[in-house]
Amino acid sequence: MNFSRLNKTNIMISEIGFGTNAVGGHNLYANVDEGKGREMIQEALRVGVKFFDTADAYGFGRSEEIVGEALKEKRSDVVIATKGAIERLEDGTNRINNQPSYLRSAVENSLKRLNTDYIDLYYIHFPDVNVKLYEAVGELSRLKEEGKIRAIGISNVNLQQLKEANLYGEVNAVQCAYNMLDRSVEEEILPYCKENDISFIPYGPLAFGILGGKYTKDFTPSEGDWRQSVPLFAPKQYGENIAKVERLKQIAYRKEMSVPNLALSWLLAQNGVNTIIPGGKRPEQIRENVKASEVRLSEADLLEIHNILAVHV
Repeated sequence: MNFSRLNKTNIMISEIGFGTNAVGGHNLYANVDEGKGREMIQEALRVGVKFFDTADAYGFGRSEEIVGEALKEKRSDVVIATKGAIERLEDGTNRINNQPSYLRSAVENSLKRLNTDYIDLYYIHFPDVNVKLYEAVGELSRLKEEGKIRAIGISNVNLQQLKEANLYGEVNAVQCAYNMLDRSVEEEILPYCKENDISFIPYGPLAFGILGGKYTKDFTPSEGDWRQSVPLFAPKQYGENIAKVERLKQIAYRKEMSVPNLALSWLLAQNGVNTIIPGGKRPEQIRENVKASEVRLSEADLLEIHNILAVHV
């Protein structure tokens, strides 16, 4: 396993992490049971993963609890990232809240659920239009001074929001969607991160499963299916995406790897990407994900992939 330094810190993170959205329940996808979730975390540890990503919104905090339980004996050997800013109200609804006082309480609650006295990387999960992001980051900076968090992150932001959050140069990491089929961060976010010494950690590396290689051109989301609201599944774009995946399969076959492996290896080859955090629901998926750390795509491979992704059919 290769490691890189989280920018502006002395924290070393494995270039393959484990995203725990499916651990804890109540999420977008069908989730693994708690025993299987613990098994997945232990398998990740066994194959060299040292970076674990969770959030207080995953399973209404249950994901954090499971992560904390599973990593308790290995705490000093691993890096834990979590996120906050989604406040659950008494009526069962949620709202985004970046108020400094709320973020402080969110950090304190995450510390309890994770059963730890520090969080390595704490993200503001979503920006709040009612709060200046530099004020929210300022509170995280105070929590950092108190030793409760070690690094500051921001997630799901546009360039203007990122600049506001990083007004005083305190942001260490940015997490946004990035994969072969959604490269919008290449326009502004990724260049800003590189210019300002900020680690970029992409989520959604397999594009909602499209890059898993198992979708067919005949798939259509049924009425009420969450994929109906995802642009990657819009009829015209979906057709283009599947055509690209079919061509990517040829490269993967030639290199004796899977399409998901190719997609993860491609992400790691992008300048400015520090680590990737694929999820998984089966131990073999964890083992397969880690193989991406063993692959280095050549310039010729990257050019061939670029030409495939640039085509509109």
